[in-house]
Amino acid sequence: MARDYYETLGVPRSASKDEIKKAFRKLAREYHPDVSKHTDAEARFKEINEAYEILSDDDKRGRYDRFGAAGVNPNGFAGAGSAGFGGFEEIFEEFFTNIGGARTGTRRRGPRVGGDRRVSVTITFEESIFGVEKQIEFDRLEACEACKGSGAEPGTSPTRCPECKGSGEIRQVQQTFLGAMVRATTCPRCNGRGEINPTPCHACTGSGVLRKHAVLSVQIPPGVREGLQIQIRGEGDSGESGAAPGNLFVVIDVKEHQFFKRKDNDVILDWSINVAQAALGDRIIVPTVDGDVELTIPAGSQTGKVFRLRGKGIPRLRSDGSNSGRGDQLVYLTVAVPTSLSPEQRELFEKLAASLGKEVQPQQTGRGFFDRVMDFFAGEQ
Repeated sequence: MARDYYETLGVPRSASKDEIKKAFRKLAREYHPDVSKHTDAEARFKEINEAYEILSDDDKRGRYDRFGAAGVNPNGFAGAGSAGFGGFEEIFEEFFTNIGGARTGTRRRGPRVGGDRRVSVTITFEESIFGVEKQIEFDRLEACEACKGSGAEPGTSPTRCPECKGSGEIRQVQQTFLGAMVRATTCPRCNGRGEINPTPCHACTGSGVLRKHAVLSVQIPPGVREGLQIQIRGEGDSGESGAAPGNLFVVIDVKEHQFFKRKDNDVILDWSINVAQAALGDRIIVPTVDGDVELTIPAGSQTGKVFRLRGKGIPRLRSDGSNSGRGDQLVYLTVAVPTSLSPEQRELFEKLAASLGKEVQPQQTGRGFFDRVMDFFAGEQ
């Protein structure tokens, strides 16, 4: 049987479009398969999206309100004469649970869990590799200290809702071809709790929560990348009347480095040498995230040659937050051709040019610089 879309989003049938959108965003954050720990997250996320697709569209919502699920189902029944009662799915569901108009049990809901919060934290390239502890500040809803989150003025107690008589539901009798049916909707006055606070708390005006500024220290694990979200359970908004709090999601923003770039778990460094170093070979010093290292340039090195420094890359971050070794650092060589020469340098180059000759042969075997560049962007390096 199809679930009631209003019930899926946790809103009354009188909810405005803004209230529906707010409820959808909150539930989508909670049940998104990429971040949710609920075992049924994927199925619930599909239900939430389906409910929002119908209720956010005025035409679809109108048909759903008149005909139920059949009104928005291309294969359902929404013909003339069906106004005033739900689609077949709703009719049979209510028929078997409400024979003769009587309804057993209640659908009074418990207190809602707190909402999730998101905050961004900016770290350096080196901090993303080695990890760091960061202090973050954000606003969240915390339980009111005066009423302890109940929403009632200290010294008073909640009373039974006069609208739904404590059941949390409003029942409406509908006449169908099967007889009298009872349709139950969430009570709009108590929002399904079955209780109201006749004397709201003066500090929080009956909401049970207050917006407060929070400061937390967060441990950023080694190997995090741009856009990663770290979930901290229980550090979101406080829940209603003692219900579980929401979670905090820390979104990682990594600053660009002056020299280094990241490709998967490897660090990329472009390094230039002059033509003499390329022709004769040399020993040069190049930076790594662990400090400077000496690199041997073989004689005859060409632009595009790649040197691999094992274990000088980024830790491989597992889903549980642990690491399994590190990637490498790849040094991509560029032979820099001078754009201006002193008279002495020009004379030396002229002598070299005369000794080398002017014939240039096309490359017949092996892979050229362009091929290596294409391999890099294709992820084959």
